[in-house]
Amino acid sequence: MFVEIMPLLAGRTVLITVAKVDDRTLRVNVIPAQAKADESPALTTPLTYTGPPEELDAELGKHLAGYVQTHQQTASTLAEAKATLEAAAKAAQEEAKRKAEERKKVTQPPPDKGNPATTAEPASAPTSVPNGTLGLFPTATPEAISTQPKGGLAL
Repeated sequence: MFVEIMPLLAGRTVLITVAKVDDRTLRVNVIPAQAKADESPALTTPLTYTGPPEELDAELGKHLAGYVQTHQQTASTLAEAKATLEAAAKAAQEEAKRKAEERKKVTQPPPDKGNPATTAEPASAPTSVPNGTLGLFPTATPEAISTQPKGGLAL
């Protein structure tokens, strides 16, 4: 029994309890303790085996060996999944950073080194709306103001 449980003891504590259920039956609990604070709770799933002492002597070692093997496979699978997720997250962050840099380059044209006057565009005066068309905020020309009746705007 202890030979089978040795791989499980590498890096963690294992609690084994034995309880008498009735005159001919025992219950054995094998409970692995959490090795790290961020470890998956799946790795602390206990094994419980109930049976007569003769059956426990004959079978418990085989069941422990299977349990330890499953435990190790689960730990390996969880570690691989965590590494894959971390790599994918890092790749996604790098891709987003690269795309942001590309967008920044596209929106900022390179300055013209030959003529510094062309790099800065002069601020243009607001354009007026031609007569006869209405904009969101129609502007009144001086002629229209003098021809307007008092007390209101002419449209």
